Amino acid sequence: MADFKAVINDPKTGQSYQVDVTGPQTSALVGKKIGEMVDGIYFKLPGYKLEITGGSDKDGFVMRKDLPGQQRAKLLLSGGTGYRPARKGARKRKTVRGNTISPSTVQLNLKVSTPGPTPLTEIFLKKENK
Repeated sequence: MADFKAVINDPKTGQSYQVDVTGPQTSALVGKKIGEMVDGIYFKLPGYKLEITGGSDKDGFVMRKDLPGQQRAKLLLSGGTGYRPARKGARKRKTVRGNTISPSTVQLNLKVSTPGPTPLTEIFLKKENK
């Protein structure tokens, strides 16, 4: 069974929070794609709706939205996720991962699309104080 580190961004405040996801919640996330909405209950955030914005696998290869599936592929990139060209027009072949969450995914990036009843700052302050 896979374990994830979820990085949740709150666009209103600009703050990011990290949550460890283990157990049966991980199996519910496998197979989801970038851009899909996920219930916050998987990340101990009841009432929240989160959008998957990306992630990376166990070797650090980033997920790319325009590559379907769970596999890795070597793509000729001219920019975007996975490659930032040094000069205009530069292209490079880079290894990236598909847009579907797999058991080899380690980090998930998410953003809050629908906030819950309590602000994230209060939720994570309580967890830090415990």
